[in-house]
Amino acid sequence: MQIPFDNTYARLPARMFTPQRPTPVRAPDIIATNADLAALLGIDPAEMTTAEATQVFAGNQIPDGAMPIAQLYAGHQFGNWNPQLGDGRAILLGEVIGTDGIRRDIQLKGSGRTPYSRGGDGRAWLGPVMREYLVSEAMNALGVPTTRALAAVTTGEEVYREEVLPGAVITRVAQSHIRVGTFQVLAARGDLEALQALTDHVITRHYPQARGPADLLDMVIARYANLIARWMGLGFIHGVMNTDNVSIAGETIDYGPCAFMDVYHPDTVFSAIDQFGRYSYANQPNIGAWNMAQFATALIPLMADRDQAITDFTAAVHRFPDLYQAAWLKVFAGKLGLQEPLPDDQKLITDLLDLMAHDGADFTQTFANLGKASARDQFLSRKNFDDWEERWQARAPDAELMKRTNPQIIPRNHRVEEAISAGRTGDFGPFHALLAAVTQPYAPLTETNAAFVRAPAKDERVTRTFCGT
Repeated sequence: MQIPFDNTYARLPARMFTPQRPTPVRAPDIIATNADLAALLGIDPAEMTTAEATQVFAGNQIPDGAMPIAQLYAGHQFGNWNPQLGDGRAILLGEVIGTDGIRRDIQLKGSGRTPYSRGGDGRAWLGPVMREYLVSEAMNALGVPTTRALAAVTTGEEVYREEVLPGAVITRVAQSHIRVGTFQVLAARGDLEALQALTDHVITRHYPQARGPADLLDMVIARYANLIARWMGLGFIHGVMNTDNVSIAGETIDYGPCAFMDVYHPDTVFSAIDQFGRYSYANQPNIGAWNMAQFATALIPLMADRDQAITDFTAAVHRFPDLYQAAWLKVFAGKLGLQEPLPDDQKLITDLLDLMAHDGADFTQTFANLGKASARDQFLSRKNFDDWEERWQARAPDAELMKRTNPQIIPRNHRVEEAISAGRTGDFGPFHALLAAVTQPYAPLTETNAAFVRAPAKDERVTRTFCGT
């Protein structure tokens, strides 16, 4: 199998990673491959379903040119500092430069123990692999910066969690897997040589316009603020916004207990481990600013004048709320069909969201049906909605803009769980049907995809999601 590797991270100081081969599995079998992404990476799509490819995606065979490593990082987990984390169940095979000129990592996730596994088995069970494949490819189709799924395989082996579960491996693609936590671990260890090398690498790779750490901080903050605004506009809840899950490239990464809201409420939490709502829907912007403060702290040791750097970096982090708010207004104004937001439009948006929260309206269906009679059906207080709609219509919304910004189809939790349940029995038909639907989120409704638009009935609602580690 020919993969045009061009590796750079593996040439950084060796203490930033550990050379590590994947642990072979007994009987791998393909679940899905992504021909379009393969072509973008310069891989022949015809090779993706061969027996050799299956062995590569399972970690049983290392392709020519790969330099498999497990990356080191640290992080704040639910606000608590953990001085060493790292790829506990992932192996970075290497990097490729795509046909679009963008460098990307190819990583196996669920590929066995590494020195950073902290007692874990390094494996993934089938459910989280299917969830990440579905949600990451849906996010890409929705236009949100994200890691992507190149392939998924079953392993023919069992994984032990609270019960015995089928094992799987996902091949993940990202502009890089460098995290805020990658900077944090080097700063915490006082390893300025490696910290400077990492900073230079990130600037060259992701932010070539940056002239140093201060510019890098500004640019990462801007990307991250925009990313979270995009999440908010889709009702997406990441679930584990720890600093080790924050991509320096500004992509959505580490799809664990993630979920899209059905019924809208700002305090919605799905993650079973988020007992106090730290990563609730409404708190994601606040956590975004907090995470950027940790990134700023990690960069300070590189600055010649520490006191001045603290002043400048504090000001940079304090710009996050305004950057986020501007991005949020642009996203939600687009959802209402407003090309050029006016100052009063923020109240127009928040008034609708307040009505939705009060009446238990479905997030996706409300926005997708605005301007249609069916939108009114989402609300118990019809008069209040009618009054709001009159104000909105006075702004002359652009219907075509609304079609481009309001998806009909998202990977609803109950549909994802249905696909996972079927997959556990060896039936991947529901997975492929859902994948086809969520990767065409703005397509006109047909008999085929209409079933994926429906919100869950009360007895179908999924209220808790899990990491799967």
